[in-house]
Amino acid sequence: MSTPGSTGSSAALSALSTTGARRGTPATGKLRWYFGPMDCGKSTLALQIDHNHARQGRQGLLLVRHDRSGTPRISSRIGITRQAVEVDDTSDPRQLAREKWAAGLRVDYLIVDEAQFLSFDQVEQLAELADDAQVDVYCFGIATDFRSHLFPGAQRLFELADELYPIQVEVLCWCGSAGRFNARVEEDRILREGHTVLVADTDTSSVRYQVLCRRHFRTGKLDPAAGRPGQLSLV
Repeated sequence: MSTPGSTGSSAALSALSTTGARRGTPATGKLRWYFGPMDCGKSTLALQIDHNHARQGRQGLLLVRHDRSGTPRISSRIGITRQAVEVDDTSDPRQLAREKWAAGLRVDYLIVDEAQFLSFDQVEQLAELADDAQVDVYCFGIATDFRSHLFPGAQRLFELADELYPIQVEVLCWCGSAGRFNARVEEDRILREGHTVLVADTDTSSVRYQVLCRRHFRTGKLDPAAGRPGQLSLV
């Protein structure tokens, strides 16, 4: 695991900390974590923040891991999309930013969607970008998986982020109570075991996701009308 101040970290950030494009900018950078259940508008907010920064002349780098579209883009349910860089297990956000700087491009901020799928190391690398290269980092995602356990990336973001923002758009369980749990469902039965990462396409897959309150997540009681095609998908 990388640690701040290590040789690898210094090498990855060396081009960032000395580039002339950063001169005269405030020596601040924050790691922010925006989280909520499915359907609460995380991707829409990510794109809105990107738009607001771009309007002020700032230049950003958009990253994503496992977008619902299956392509390297940030896509929202209201139809807004932006191209993004797909992050995989081997990606180092510091190196991605360094490549932009080496090409003469600025990176004033990072937008990271589906950040729950990041590794511990990748979250720590984002923190290093904020601390050592004064890049503002905005991460968006869901906190817990279909078993109600924290995703590793979400856990590390809770531990390291400067600011935590639960997204305030209310998502309801079918019963009308606040929905917090992202249940994985197959043939009207909640699945309690399986791989942590499974992005379901509800038009072609027998697996879907449904947001439930704690009581109905615990008891496994589902909305009888929840199986309508296209109604439910992961993030």
